Amino acid sequence: MKGRIFRWVALVLALVLLGQGTAFAQGYVPISGAGSTWSSNALDQWRKNVGQYGMRISFAATGSTDGRNQFKAGQVDFAVSEIPFGLTDAGVTDVAPTNRGFAYMPIVAGGTAFMYNLHIGNTRVTNLRLSGKTLTGIFTGAITSWADPQIKSDNPGLTLPARKIIPVVRSDGSGTSAQFTTYMARQYGSLWDAFCKRAGRATPCGFTSNYPLVPPMIGQSGSLGVTNFVRQDQSEGAITYVEYSYARNAGFPIAKVLNQAGYYIEPKAPSVAVALLSAQIKPDLTQELGQVYTNPDPRTYPLSSYSYMILPTTPTAPFTVEKGRTLSDFAYYFLCEGQQQADQLGYSPLPINLVQAGLNQVARIPGSTKKPTDISKCNNPTFSPDGTNTLAKNAPQPSPCDKIGVVQCTTGTGGAKSSTPNNGGPGGRSNASGGPGGTNAANGPGGTAGGPGNTSSTPGAPGTTNGPGGGAIDPDTGLPVGTQNLADGGSSVPVSLAQRDDATAALLTAVAVALLLGLVIGPPFLARRLTKDGDRR
Repeated sequence: MKGRIFRWVALVLALVLLGQGTAFAQGYVPISGAGSTWSSNALDQWRKNVGQYGMRISFAATGSTDGRNQFKAGQVDFAVSEIPFGLTDAGVTDVAPTNRGFAYMPIVAGGTAFMYNLHIGNTRVTNLRLSGKTLTGIFTGAITSWADPQIKSDNPGLTLPARKIIPVVRSDGSGTSAQFTTYMARQYGSLWDAFCKRAGRATPCGFTSNYPLVPPMIGQSGSLGVTNFVRQDQSEGAITYVEYSYARNAGFPIAKVLNQAGYYIEPKAPSVAVALLSAQIKPDLTQELGQVYTNPDPRTYPLSSYSYMILPTTPTAPFTVEKGRTLSDFAYYFLCEGQQQADQLGYSPLPINLVQAGLNQVARIPGSTKKPTDISKCNNPTFSPDGTNTLAKNAPQPSPCDKIGVVQCTTGTGGAKSSTPNNGGPGGRSNASGGPGGTNAANGPGGTAGGPGNTSSTPGAPGTTNGPGGGAIDPDTGLPVGTQNLADGGSSVPVSLAQRDDATAALLTAVAVALLLGLVIGPPFLARRLTKDGDRR
């Protein structure tokens, strides 16, 4: 009997200790980062994926400016930003940190998209087209109505309503604002400077991470903030700039943008890859995008760019060589395997030259594992034996109906599943459920059965996993409650998404200790009790 008890306790103890996971076996220590909301959907998926290896990475999507500031203050181990240190924004120079070494490393590419909420009668518009000049007019207050002749010129197939435009911008320091305003300052400087002058800023204005909050601009914090504002039913007429991934996850359309070749293009992965063939990569791996804006390839999406991780290169507190091991292995993962998921997450994978340059940067991290990576086995969709960018090379040519001056394509864009008949067409915005409708009376936009509320009796209730609705919003995902978020379920490889927190680990450790004590003390105590019982008999 004593033997059976001993074996039982030993088995339970072994199972509990095994349940501590691979974190203890691997020896990884937790690390933290902050910054870009633009690339946070990709980062969130990657850090969930590596949880199965025992890595615990926390990331606060507080905006590029805040991420750089936290890195300088030594509050985080790494930062993510779309712009580097040292640039002057509204007369203030963002000086580089002097107390810790750092390097830039591209992590993912993508397109800054323009998500909107607009109907023609009862039909949601999902095929809007806008030129760069029109966009600049909208986001400087020069164009205030959706019926403006300039918008009509971009959209010959639509009779848009005389509804007020609600431009929604970032109220926090944002790399997305910096990317968009860099484009406007470079391509439409006179319009942008006139707006800056009205806002009380010196001209020439140049780029800014802090968008001027003057009428008619409405400010919202973070990518989720602007996305959730635009997606509300009461935000009819609103438009914002946000990373393509957010609009796609929200089930909302984005505007196709006119490129140098005269085609309106959506920021899908191949179009971003084509555009960035013209990016100039500086020695420190930061980007110069002037030639991207004017890339003559008809497949180009002009507002394409890279996002960067700011890596520590010196073991300055709070960073240690132990943390360097975690950070380097995390970087090795997303530079190679993680890039395979970029497209399905709403981004575009890095080309081979930037992956190789990134691997070189990882080796500079204090405590880096310096893994010998065979880059040919990364399975990145941009790689090819001859070094050309396969994704860009095989990118399809635009449809003839995407050409300027031609009646536009009817197919929905971004996360919108429904098409929009040219010149409006019949609609069904108010259907049996009371939710926003689509191109017919039975179904709304998005989803396999047409979108929100196709069976629900609750007004605005989402009917499928993709359609936008009017229900409660999940603050973590930016989606209606009960809606699937691509970032939570888009992995192309089987992974464990669960990450054990400190409280759980402490509880399991306490249980293990208690069982260990029971293993040591229990058998002798039990033996004495059995002996006494035998004597009494």
